[in-house]
Amino acid sequence: MPGDLRDFVASAAPIFLRLIPATPARLLGRAAAPEHLAPDPALGPSRPSEPGDNACLVALRSAGNLPAERLLGALELAIDGFDWSAAPDLTGDLPGLPPNMLYGMVSGFGQQSEAVSAAAMLDRIRPGVVDRIVALSREVAPTGMAAPDEKAAPARKAARAGIGVTGDEPAIAAAHGAAHLAVAVVVAGAVVAQTAPPLVDRAAATVGLALGAAVLLLRDTPMPSGYASALLDRIRAEYLLPRATYGTAIVSGHRFGLVEHDFPDVADFSGNGLVAVADGGVVIRTGIADGQVNLQLEVRADAPEEVDLDWDEVVEVNWHAAEGRASVLSPDGRGADRMRRETPPWPGDYRIRVHARGRDDLDADHERYRIVVWSAEPAAVDVHKRIDLLGHRLRGEPAPKRPPRPELAYRWIDRSVLTVAATVTVVTGATVEQALRAFGADPDRPERIGSLRRSGQWVSVLDAGGAVVLVEENGYRGANAGVLRAASANGRAASWYWNVNAVTRLSFAEGGELLAAYEPFGDEDWPPELAPVLAGLDFSANGDRDGKGLVAVERFTGRGLTEDDLARIEKAGVAYRIDV
Repeated sequence: MPGDLRDFVASAAPIFLRLIPATPARLLGRAAAPEHLAPDPALGPSRPSEPGDNACLVALRSAGNLPAERLLGALELAIDGFDWSAAPDLTGDLPGLPPNMLYGMVSGFGQQSEAVSAAAMLDRIRPGVVDRIVALSREVAPTGMAAPDEKAAPARKAARAGIGVTGDEPAIAAAHGAAHLAVAVVVAGAVVAQTAPPLVDRAAATVGLALGAAVLLLRDTPMPSGYASALLDRIRAEYLLPRATYGTAIVSGHRFGLVEHDFPDVADFSGNGLVAVADGGVVIRTGIADGQVNLQLEVRADAPEEVDLDWDEVVEVNWHAAEGRASVLSPDGRGADRMRRETPPWPGDYRIRVHARGRDDLDADHERYRIVVWSAEPAAVDVHKRIDLLGHRLRGEPAPKRPPRPELAYRWIDRSVLTVAATVTVVTGATVEQALRAFGADPDRPERIGSLRRSGQWVSVLDAGGAVVLVEENGYRGANAGVLRAASANGRAASWYWNVNAVTRLSFAEGGELLAAYEPFGDEDWPPELAPVLAGLDFSANGDRDGKGLVAVERFTGRGLTEDDLARIEKAGVAYRIDV
């Protein structure tokens, strides 16, 4: 039977091969490609498998609805008009339908392809048919995992008729996919014709099962010779500069790297305290031992015009790429997809400038890196900046004296409900009722926080003894000059406001007068009496702006907002609507 089937495939496959559209053929042809390529815009998302699906149906759903529908539209008339009676008996040993079997069907409206529905229906009515199609398709496939079989040559020749296997990457992928799909269509068409009851749309079932079988075949079939070279040519032709990627790097053992293949076994950080060049890439020393850190990766055609010194450590080294296309990986090979194969896809000499911030804090949420890569001739290692304690320790240098950073005490804000946008106001010399009225809220009308979160402006409040702490989630009344004047009538009031657009405002009032209100960047004309409040808070530097603002509020009023304070407010669950 296999010989008869090969002859049948050799005569029938070219008929269907000529009708297969290039777009779904390319999708199939890349099933075993060495890496993921962006899908064609015409291809839709894949559908999830359903309970009871066998491997062929799972593969069919993974291809997506649009490819199945595109193929059904292209092949339906040819399948219906083809004389399948010339096919050898392929199903005589399979169980037949039970005698006097009654058919019934329940149909619902949805987005499932007709080819998928028909294939799934046939699988349930005639168990064993789908597996038979896959097995026979493997036997007569134009290429396969087994050693070449001279008897299969006619099938291979027929399957490739009309489409060459040379050319650019899309052409090779399309030819590869179409060759296997054409064979699977002939096998599936013959089996379906011999087994499908009238209830099943035979053309739709043929296309669906052929597509699923082809996906399985092509996943196990090596790509054609010449594909790797054509793929690299395509990647190089489509690679554009400059490019920037934002995401995270996975850290393991205090390290992550920008590497071409395997992660280097050895890395010596004693030279500059941050980055080590090794065979196959560069390795970066982190503060945290394990986890994820924020990373910005940039690839440029030439060097940046200026060195960005708004970091703790900035080091520039040489790197020779043996092949190119390096990825950001952890020592165990893990890495975000968006950080893979980002450097230029050709060998050469490059400069890599690594920026680091927050290594001493041992806090993954605030440890950040920036890597800039550009083509350049080799030059000496350049340490542009080195101020963190870890770098000094790795270089064997005495640790520098670092000023205290009180803003770090407020990093819990980033893990709270206030992280995106809020205003925190602290008032002295006023009762809770007076502070609420200054905000335009009625202290006699408390409401549940849960209901107010779905409404307009509102404020929660905490009596902190010598001060009143008011918190607005995604609110801003505490930054209003009139509110601060009223709240500070018999004492002081200060507020820090921030929102999702990184807009901020720091305000101070005393005795009913507004002293100052700015979005601080380090060059404001603050009144002299606020100098002690702002001492040591560098708003011109990146990082911890909310912490710095809240420290200023705490210094001015003598009371800040603590994590326990916010927990008490949330536990009470009470807030007040603001009438604006």
